[in-house]
Amino acid sequence: MLTQAANAFRWDKSARGHYESYFQRANHPTRALAFWIRYTLFAPKGRPQDAVGELWAIYFDGESGRIAAIHRQHALNTCRFSRAGLDVEIGESVLSDGVLRGSAESSSHAISWDLRYASSEQPLLLLPEKLYDAPFPKAKALVAAPLAHFDGSLVVDGEPIEIADWVGSQNHNWGVKHTDRYAWGQVAGFDDAPDSFLELSTAQVDLGPLKTPWMTPIVLRHEGHEYRLNAIGRTLRAHAHYTKRPENGLYRWHFSSQLPDVGVKGVIEAPEEAFVSLPYANPPGGMKTCLNSKLARARISLRRRGLPSVVLTTTHRAAFEILTESAVAGGSTLST
Repeated sequence: MLTQAANAFRWDKSARGHYESYFQRANHPTRALAFWIRYTLFAPKGRPQDAVGELWAIYFDGESGRIAAIHRQHALNTCRFSRAGLDVEIGESVLSDGVLRGSAESSSHAISWDLRYASSEQPLLLLPEKLYDAPFPKAKALVAAPLAHFDGSLVVDGEPIEIADWVGSQNHNWGVKHTDRYAWGQVAGFDDAPDSFLELSTAQVDLGPLKTPWMTPIVLRHEGHEYRLNAIGRTLRAHAHYTKRPENGLYRWHFSSQLPDVGVKGVIEAPEEAFVSLPYANPPGGMKTCLNSKLARARISLRRRGLPSVVLTTTHRAAFEILTESAVAGGSTLST
């Protein structure tokens, strides 16, 4: 899938309900600093006339323990999305292939951004490609620009922050409903393998009164190879579990998946204070809570037949999100 097709806007203005987001995120190359900026369309089921555009922006400062997070809505008539590729306007904030500029503010925080980014990587598909046009799963996710290098500036609560070769990704998610429960993770360059990239999730979906088994797709790019452990049967046989340890508030996610020629196992973890709690409206109705951190630790083991095993680590460059049904799930809270 080409980058242009990966970023094409999917909403058909039907009444089925829809969310669609383009998010950009990156980490400082050596320090515990990160940002996440998300441009979103939200259309509630049965009420396409009530669709809105949304801006989300978070700055994570792991050195001071500060998280500034903002969510703002805009009327749909002030927004534009393109089916031809990445070309988005929400209010006065813009996003295109390689550029994002904009701002958002609340009663507590203000964040503005003027950024450029570039990636030489092909899009990464977390799901098998045929599933992106299939009715199941109802939520789709891909990385349109892995290992994207960002330059420019942020201004967070009046403080200018230079962005010089921060590394992350540009991502595209959409669907008629959010996945019911999930953990999602990403590493855009490990501390000891800056050109390696990991994308994975552990998810469960409600089918009426029933729940699917947990599914864990994993895709790892390392040393010029892409290791895909994302076929449906493989995702069902993977082992994964995420939990919060009550004694210290640490969120920890263990996972492993094996094929005859390759195996990936690892752990992603972060303390409660490294997360911010975001309220996500669901197109069919109701709310979810997304715990969002971009300063998590990760340790990944890669086994390949005929080659030495490899251990990949990062101390604070992993993305870690958990979607729950709990209104209060820990971490700091989004400013409104």
